[in-house]
Amino acid sequence: MSELTFLSIAEITRGLRAGKFQALDVVEAHLKNIARLQPRLNAFTHIDDYTAIAQAQQADAARRANGPLGPLHGVPVTLKSSLDVANWPCPAGSQLRKDHIPTENAPVVQRLKSAGAILLGNTNAPENLMSYETTNRLQGRTSNPWNREYSAGGSSGGEAAAIGSGCSTGGIGSDGGGSIRVPAHFCGIVGLKPTPGRVPATGHFPASDGAFAWLGVVGPMARTVADVRALFEILRGPDPGDTLSAPIAPPVYNAKFLQELRIGVLDTTALGTFTAETETAVQKSAAALTKRGFHLEPFAPPQLPQALDLWWFFFGPVIAHLSRATITPADEPELSPQFREYLGAAGADPAPTLDQLLKSCVARDRLRASVLRHMANVPILLSPVSSAPAFHHDEGTWLGPRSYRETMRASQWLNLVGFPAISVPITLSNEGLPIGVQLIGRPNEEELLLEVAAQLEEQRGPWPQPKI
Repeated sequence: MSELTFLSIAEITRGLRAGKFQALDVVEAHLKNIARLQPRLNAFTHIDDYTAIAQAQQADAARRANGPLGPLHGVPVTLKSSLDVANWPCPAGSQLRKDHIPTENAPVVQRLKSAGAILLGNTNAPENLMSYETTNRLQGRTSNPWNREYSAGGSSGGEAAAIGSGCSTGGIGSDGGGSIRVPAHFCGIVGLKPTPGRVPATGHFPASDGAFAWLGVVGPMARTVADVRALFEILRGPDPGDTLSAPIAPPVYNAKFLQELRIGVLDTTALGTFTAETETAVQKSAAALTKRGFHLEPFAPPQLPQALDLWWFFFGPVIAHLSRATITPADEPELSPQFREYLGAAGADPAPTLDQLLKSCVARDRLRASVLRHMANVPILLSPVSSAPAFHHDEGTWLGPRSYRETMRASQWLNLVGFPAISVPITLSNEGLPIGVQLIGRPNEEELLLEVAAQLEEQRGPWPQPKI
């Protein structure tokens, strides 16, 4: 494995500007790693090596000509296959979309390209993104780079596996119930779920618009907090296609504010049971943040059980009802078992009524306001990401007593209230699987979240590479 495949964004851009190596060297090292690991991990849906090499050559020519260089000049990145990339197949894990080739780039894709990033390919996802395991009838399953017997998570599992294995420096995933944070936690990388609208979700499938624009978001994934921050600074900003986007000036936090910052350790009673190693990772993180000078205290947000029930009403019965309306009898044989399982679990109840929908929207807004009032003086929360490290292939399910509605509760409620959150790897389980924790912020305070996450990461110390 080339040492170039595990450099940070800052190390790549500095090295390119100093002439230590060429963009072509970096891209070819990543493509060689992809060729080696794709048969083992199956992280990629599409690899555009020809265009990536041509872009790298152009990047090197621009540097030699002393032309203007973007902040991501020569940095190889990947994208979840649910985002539009012009002339690439973007199937979002579905046989029904295998021939879908967009003609335009999603705004976030164009922002990466304009910043000088080089797009290597897009990555695997479960069908229509409705599972916490990345597997489908179109592409097959994606494996965890730390142990191929385990899942990479979902729905941004291909992206997490590609980044965690050194096939990509960073990229973009999406999150409607933990789909950035859970794969990041499983694969030992960092993943940021932004506030809805902070990063435009225009050009994403399924569309994050209408009455559900606050449920699903698009956000950066990378191996370090600094790299996630670098990507976020490129991706953030309004777009007219995103109903929730608005121009927001990035805040600046002085040293005094950070020294007095209160961090709440989330009372997880309402979030189910966690493995002892998961609880230890939270305790270890709390101790690390205390050493950095933060003030930690217990925090019990109100109405968490109601938040989880409301999240499932929208993510389950409502979205399943809308999805079924687009499926014809001829489509049925093409659906993956995981998507069928989701539809079965979500469609067990009668179709939601207009009265239920209106009452749930009001309840969601009131609950969100209640949690925000409790966070008025405690702007950051600490919690697990999920109940355990990565599970074995085919162990995840929407059904039964240990379904996703139980094991992923710690992440799901944040999509209901629309708060930003970031997953940071902290330790390894006895089986050698990554365990991350989640830092949670108030809406539009991603910069504060990233600052605290960076300090937690620094206190944790160096993170190992998977041996694959």
